[in-house]
Amino acid sequence: MHLVSFIINDQESCGILDGSLVHELEVSSINAILTKSIGEIQKIPKKSTVQLGQVKLLAPVPHPASMRDGYAFRQHVLTARRNRGLEMIPEFDQFPVFYFTNHQAVFGPGEIKVQELHLQKLDYELEVAIVIGKKGRNISAKQADEHIFGYMIMNDWSARYLQMEEMKLNLGPAKGKDFATSIGPYLVTRDELLNSSKLKMSGKGEVLDAKMKAFINDKRYSEGNVNQMDWTFAQIIERASYGVTLFPGDVIGSGTVGTGCLLELNGSKVTDNLWLKPGDKVRLEVDSLGVLENQIVLDKGVEA
Repeated sequence: MHLVSFIINDQESCGILDGSLVHELEVSSINAILTKSIGEIQKIPKKSTVQLGQVKLLAPVPHPASMRDGYAFRQHVLTARRNRGLEMIPEFDQFPVFYFTNHQAVFGPGEIKVQELHLQKLDYELEVAIVIGKKGRNISAKQADEHIFGYMIMNDWSARYLQMEEMKLNLGPAKGKDFATSIGPYLVTRDELLNSSKLKMSGKGEVLDAKMKAFINDKRYSEGNVNQMDWTFAQIIERASYGVTLFPGDVIGSGTVGTGCLLELNGSKVTDNLWLKPGDKVRLEVDSLGVLENQIVLDKGVEA
């Protein structure tokens, strides 16, 4: 099942995406159905059925309860550190780490408005994310996959100049990351990925076998596979839930796949000081999770 959130008749709503049709559900928001089974969701009354082109897609979960982002791909960590003249950090293999990002700056497909300082080394990050559907605390990795409602594409937009300056203080990232995260275009339920054999069991939890690609203005720059995560989502959930309750609607990102950002590509001399600029279109593609496309727009306005 593919679930979407959208604007229709100037109102925020959610529904089931079926090809080019959107079946609007009689619920307040997608958060109201994240604890339900697929059978229960199918029984929810339909408010309307419209063509996909008649709605404006939002992030599938426009108002996450919280948003964490992991650091699960060894290749990305190793390459990014090597490009800065640093050895691989041994703690990477000891526990999965994550940080909290701004759950109030979440976007779906479409424009990403940025300020002038964001454009100093503006970057994308090719990731996937999960949405929690079952409340839990001190969740073991063996049980963790049962707490996942579904999967979606994630783009962790990064202002590298701001990020690198503030992280010299060994606290962050903050302003280098807090302005935008894109997720979408829809939320794919875990059961669909299990039934299609895209989710495969491993000794560390379920692993999504899905190719990942990133394009800037239709030119491919990044490529990988979700199954290259060295820490599984189950292991990340175990770590994140230690002494802490995870709630339905919490979003957890994988971290960047190897080659999945310009910081890594520039440092490896694959690209030559290439950064995003206004007008650029960034397209992320992940097998079974769809295509998430955004365009960079300089926002010169000031909000009080």
